[in-house]
Amino acid sequence: MSIQETLQKIIKQVKAGIHPSDLLELIDDLNDQQRKELFELLSDEEAALIIQEMEEFDQVSLLRLLTKHKASAILKEMAIDDAADLLRELSPEEVKELLSLIEEEAEEIRGLLKYPEDSAGGIMTTDFIALSEDITVEEAIIRLREVAPEAEIIYYVYVIDSQTKLSGVLSLRDLIAAEDGTYLREIMYRNVISATAQMDQEEVARIVARYDLLAVPVVDEEQRLLGIITVDDIIDVIEEEATEDIYRLAGTSEVEGVNILEASVTNIASKRLPWLLLSLLGGLLSGSVIGAFEATLEFIVVLAVFIPVIMGMGGNVGTQASTLFVRGLATGEIEKRDVWRYLLRELKVGLAMGIVNGAIVAAATLLWQGRPILGLVVGIAMFITITFATLIGTLVPMFFNYYGVDPAISAGPFVTTINDFTGLLIYFYTVSFFIKYLV
Repeated sequence: MSIQETLQKIIKQVKAGIHPSDLLELIDDLNDQQRKELFELLSDEEAALIIQEMEEFDQVSLLRLLTKHKASAILKEMAIDDAADLLRELSPEEVKELLSLIEEEAEEIRGLLKYPEDSAGGIMTTDFIALSEDITVEEAIIRLREVAPEAEIIYYVYVIDSQTKLSGVLSLRDLIAAEDGTYLREIMYRNVISATAQMDQEEVARIVARYDLLAVPVVDEEQRLLGIITVDDIIDVIEEEATEDIYRLAGTSEVEGVNILEASVTNIASKRLPWLLLSLLGGLLSGSVIGAFEATLEFIVVLAVFIPVIMGMGGNVGTQASTLFVRGLATGEIEKRDVWRYLLRELKVGLAMGIVNGAIVAAATLLWQGRPILGLVVGIAMFITITFATLIGTLVPMFFNYYGVDPAISAGPFVTTINDFTGLLIYFYTVSFFIKYLV
């Protein structure tokens, strides 16, 4: 199939109403020149629908291929919040030039751009429906028919007072079921779940999950309605935050602004090296501990056999504890008032796991080496290491969280490195305590 045939096939599918996300695979196979040609052939509205489904780095790449007039025309057709998100990925000069070509939507987009990217204000849309509490049901329905085509969501109707303060909310069903002549203030729900413009997007996601909402209104300090955040944006937030935490748990970070398959080796390596260097430093510290007890190892060579077991179990247990704690914070299962109660519970868990694993390794050592005292020493060291590793795995992310740093950054290599070092210290000091019984 020729390129022209491919382009015509895509255009035909667009005209047939195929969902834009189903077209992305075909578009991915086009080179830059072909993409430019395709989007020049599409109407501004059609192009906007497709761009909104793309990944951010693809959106930016495509927008830079098009003429400024075509790019600005597409931005005008995009949802306000999606247009603002795309402009955040561009340089200030590009943003200024594109906004100068957009008329009435430019002011709304500027209003969103003033909020931090990861805040409720940064992900909200101003395409919502708000009606006065002093109008009747039939007036509200007439008004809905007029504004519904421009609104992003109409399942909720937000009710405001004369000062545009959020005073209540109605579902579309409530509105349709109400009797004519009823004022909105008489049937609206006054206890509205809302978010402030400065609230972190992760906290907004927790609100949506907790109350099973399709949209959350965003208000300022005086409860004036600024916009709404819809559930599709929340899904994007959840994916973004989960991806960020996974990268941090692994001791790396996302390669921004480019597809990972197209990122340079230098770019990718720079994201991974810092934590690997920390792990290397931890390994050198662990090596210095072994070096400090070199005489003991030469005296009782069999002790070296158990070093990997002690280090491995300490690192694994610490990673388990930190991962569970970070997840509990992220999902809201663990709140600030619960952290010390959670720490006490983890201590009990650590003691239980330490007893079980300590007993198993002690028995295995006895059967293998036939020396009860050696089994006791290794078992005690394993018990203390696992208990301590559980505490470290919880306390370190707890410390980061207390000082407002994302606790996910403390998991993975960070906690493992600490536990490797402390595990060796525990092991060799336990051996030193019982050394006279081992010789």
